[in-house]
Amino acid sequence: MPKAKDGGRRAVFLDRDGTVCVLVDYLQDPDDVELLPGSAEAIKMLNDQGFLVVIITNQSALARGYFTEAVLETVHERMHRLLEKAGAHIDAIYFCPHHPDDKCGCRKPEPGLVFRSSKELGIDLSRSFMVGDKIADVTAGKSAGCKGILVLTGYGSGELALRDKWDSVPDHIADNLLGAVEWIMKGTKD
Repeated sequence: MPKAKDGGRRAVFLDRDGTVCVLVDYLQDPDDVELLPGSAEAIKMLNDQGFLVVIITNQSALARGYFTEAVLETVHERMHRLLEKAGAHIDAIYFCPHHPDDKCGCRKPEPGLVFRSSKELGIDLSRSFMVGDKIADVTAGKSAGCKGILVLTGYGSGELALRDKWDSVPDHIADNLLGAVEWIMKGTKD
């Protein structure tokens, strides 16, 4: 497992919808879970290089009453099974169940879930990355001390049109998760 001098592990934090999985608003049916092309391969590359792979996802549908945490778990189980078929795995999933109006510290762009997972999993944030299809993902990662990568899948292409309103500037912009991971690998050869 790659480690920093202080012993912290490196991680890649991933947004779920539009980054790993095809974007489906308020995804609640496990049968609707579909991996984006190249995402399983990208996650396997990270696994093979010893990075922790952690999903950080906003799930306001829980606060809105659209579905329960049990339903969310079935969606995550389906994603895990699809990745396992490709020899890839996610190490942990952290989700914000709050409504945007709650102004909690765990809903991206706030970095609360990144900090929480870092503490619980022993992650060195200075050697870690956040990848997502929204600037909110990039902002959460960069606010926590990670490098931020915007992917152009999901909402990503639309984010480019709002470039003058970004809270954070990505360290890299990639076509998809595979492109993001290839960029990470080029810069982290130890």
